[in-house]
Amino acid sequence: MAKAKAKKATTKKAAPKKAAAKKAAPKAAKKAAPKATKKAAPKKAAAPKKAKTARKPNAAFMKALTPSAALAAVVGASPLPRTEVVKKLWAYIKKNNLQDSKNKRNINADAKLKEVFGGKTQVSMFDMTKLVSKHLK
Repeated sequence: MAKAKAKKATTKKAAPKKAAAKKAAPKAAKKAAPKATKKAAPKKAAAPKKAKTARKPNAAFMKALTPSAALAAVVGASPLPRTEVVKKLWAYIKKNNLQDSKNKRNINADAKLKEVFGGKTQVSMFDMTKLVSKHLK
């Protein structure tokens, strides 16, 4: 039986080659036929590439906001842009090892952050920005 399967396998491989040879023959005949020559279209001049400019920050993010007393205990009392507040929050979270070890998207609140998070002991990083925005004026 093994020999019969081997013979069938070799015949199956040979069959596609023959079919490919038959298909290739008409293509060769088409290539040999003379074609009408087309005039090459003039190439368009390449447009000069625009230099990349530095991305401008959104003015709403760069506006200095005053943190509430609860948030000031974590990031400081001076007015800061929203982006800097989030950076300082993450620095505080990493410094005090408040990120959940199993699910890194969650933040475990300590006494200071619990006031900012509205009494919640654990908050996802996506909810954190929403809760922090309530403490900025």
